[in-house]
This record gives sequence, structure tokens and C-alpha cells, in this order.
Amino acid sequence: MDAELEQILDSIGPRLRGLRRDRGLTLEALATMTGFSVSTLSRLESGKRRPTLELLIPLARAHRVALDQLVAAPASGDPRVHLQPLRRSHGSVVVPLTQYPGRVQVFKQVLAPREPKLVTHDGYEWLYVLAGELRLILGRSELVLRPGEAAEFDTGEPHWFGPAGVGTVEILHLFGPRGDQAVVRAKPSPAGPRRTRPR
Repeated sequence: MDAELEQILDSIGPRLRGLRRDRGLTLEALATMTGFSVSTLSRLESGKRRPTLELLIPLARAHRVALDQLVAAPASGDPRVHLQPLRRSHGSVVVPLTQYPGRVQVFKQVLAPREPKLVTHDGYEWLYVLAGELRLILGRSELVLRPGEAAEFDTGEPHWFGPAGVGTVEILHLFGPRGDQAVVRAKPSPAGPRRTRPR
């Protein structure tokens, strides 16, 4: 085995551990998703077990990433965009889905719990929940969005969004340079905070 291949194989375990932790998954939860034992997953992440395709393909599906992201394969004329997750200091992960400046920017985000801090800036945002529950504070209103629900608003209004509970929330986040009047599709919920309805 040459040195380059050895280095690639050695890097897979830490990369798998990072993906699992970024998504807020325990080894037990990942074992349930993949059908692998906790021991197998632990040994794979620690580098005590060599990765194989039989292990990596289900793990790539579970983490919703391409197989080449797990093995850090170099690009070879593939026209697909190879997305690079960006980790934030508070434990959240941002994946830019658009690769060009200006106009609407699209991100996939996994947000970790943090203290609310309202901000304002120029622009217009649209949020769509993929997994978990999103807490959105918009001015004096507070909403809870669940998977399949969306909200849109002018970012000139004080706002903050993050997980509604102690776990993470996964969202699609679109940001545009032009701000208009806030439009949040919502209606009162008799059991708790207001939540939005999908279009």
C-alpha cells in the first residue's frame, strides 16, 4: 500500500466522526440507521478497522454526503459541484449550495443550540425546515417551524433563528440582496406557538 493511499484511509475515521457529531448523532443512533454494530462504528471512527465499500456506502447515505466526500477523492473532470461544509464556532455547520457571488445565495445549515441574539441587516431571507424544529424570533413574534414548513421575511426586522429544543435543526436557507416587507405564512396554533404552513 503506497503512502498516499495509507493517508487517505487514515483520514476516513476522523471524517466519519466529525460528520456524525456535526449531525448530533450518537453511535447508537447511527447503528440503528445503518444496521452496523456500535463496536464496528466505533472501531471505524478510531481507525482500528479499515473502511470498505460495504461500510462506507451505507454511512454516506446516512450522513447524506457523496462517497467521495468520505474518502476525499480528488476531482477528475466530474462536472458536479463538490460541496465543502463550513463549521462554525458554536457547533453549527453551513454548506454553501451556490458557488457564485451576488443574487440569491443558498445554504444548507445544521444549527446547534445557542442563545438567541436578534440582528438586523439588508436583505431578504427564506427558511425551509428539513429535519428537527426551528425557532424563529421575528420582531415581537415567535414561531416554531417543523419539517416541510417555511418562512420568509425582510432581514431589516430584528430576527434570530435556531433549534427549538436541545437538539440540532437542519434547514435550507436562501438569502437575497433585496429586502421587501416581511411575509410569514402562519396561523395561531391552539397547542402552542404559531407555526408556518408550506406554500
